[in-house]
Formats: sequence, structure tokens, C-alpha cells
Amino acid sequence: MRGEDEIIKLFNINVWDLLGLEDPDIFIDNLTGLTHLYFTMPFLIKDKGLSSVNQGHAVGSNLRSLEMTMPVLLADPVTNACAKEVSIAPINKLGFRYNLVESNDHIDDVWYSTVRAALAKDLGEPWEFGETVFHPNEHKIPWIAGHAFPGPLLPKTFIDPGEGRMLGIINGREANQVIGKDITYGMFSVGLFIYDYENGKIDWVSPNPLIQDSQAKTITFANQFVEIDKGEGILYAHVDDSFVRAYTLHAEGIKTLLSLNT
Repeated sequence: MRGEDEIIKLFNINVWDLLGLEDPDIFIDNLTGLTHLYFTMPFLIKDKGLSSVNQGHAVGSNLRSLEMTMPVLLADPVTNACAKEVSIAPINKLGFRYNLVESNDHIDDVWYSTVRAALAKDLGEPWEFGETVFHPNEHKIPWIAGHAFPGPLLPKTFIDPGEGRMLGIINGREANQVIGKDITYGMFSVGLFIYDYENGKIDWVSPNPLIQDSQAKTITFANQFVEIDKGEGILYAHVDDSFVRAYTLHAEGIKTLLSLNT
């Protein structure tokens, strides 16, 4: 991307070592026509052996003209809470967005991936960390008891859960199981949530996953939805960091599922 070298040089490369760019999310702003690319921008803090994981950003009129900016979210300097895996929310009535990002927390030496709000008045300018809106340790839902990651918000033309709310995809991982000195890592699954984007609150998370891929050894991670027809869309997920699976979602079936669980 244009400007990448210049942005990286703004970090102290004698102390910080860029590990690479990953987890791209593309958002096209219908108001401006600009294409925004968000990505994980992790640095290794050499003298501490710690990582600093930031929400990187680039913008342009199309993918070929992207120019990197400073990250829209830098890791919290006090807690080192990260920011990655963005989900862009609509503009609320106050004129800004409560976007969602993956962040992290630890309790009694147990690390959790959490979902946190990020206040954005401009898609390309610095955002502000908001509240943690979903913490696996607080909800005790088995399929998402260890880690939670925000996925795409589904358009209201597909399913409309009500004014100021959107149905979304959330990725989860079971809690790790510690038996003696051995750790068994939990499975990833894909579920649903209802997001109050006006107030930056998650109202509901599905008690059971929507998708558990039959071929996955560990990971099923959904990160893109495309509506292809009235009441029908394709959800794309990567499986075990090996291949991409396309799942067809039917709005009527999901509405039935929601009526049984909400």
C-alpha cells in the first residue's frame, strides 16, 4: 500500500518489530464512495517480549489506490488491550458509529478474547475505545465461553430485528480445558447476536452455535456475508486456516430460530 513504509517508520523500530499485516476487512462507505481497508497490525515489543495489536487502516477510491494511515485504534497503553477484527456499524442518531472490535482481557491468569465497542466519528480518523459489550466469562455460554470475536452485521434487507438494531454473526471458542499439565484447546463455532447500534450494546447472543463445520479440527471463523437474493445470502468462513467454506443462510429459517430463542 502507498505510504506503508512512512507509517511504519513513525513507530520506534528499534523497540517495536512489525510482525505483518493480517485479517483484512473491507468496507465501502456509501456516503463518500471511499473504500476502507482495516487490518490487524501487530508489533512485537522487543525488550518486553510482548505484542501490541492495533487496528490498522488504509483508504482510497478503490483497492488499487489504497494509502495507509495511522491505525484507527492503538492498543491500550495501560492494559495492552488489543483491537482487531472490526465490524462496522451504522451511524447512530448522534452522528457517530459504535463499531465493534475484538479486544482482550485476563482474569486470574486466564486470557479471554472479548468484543468491545469503538466510537468512530470518522471511518479514517482515530477512534476511541468504548465499553466491553461481550465478555465470555460473564455470560457462561459454553460454545463461546473462552473467546468471542465480532463478525459481520447482516443487512436489514435480509433480517430486520427492529429499530436501531441489527442481527449479526459472532464467532466463539469454547473455554480451554486444563487437565494436569495438559491443555485441550476449545473448538471455534459461529453463532448469532443482536446488536443495539444506537447505544453500543449487545442485547442477545445465541445460546447455541449456528454453524459447527463438520470438517473443522479446531477453527470455523466467519467474516463475510453477501446478500444474493431476497431472504438468502452467503456467509463465508475459513476453516482451520486451510480453506474457505461458503454457507447459504435463509432468512425464514433464521427468523424461526430467533423466535424460539429470544
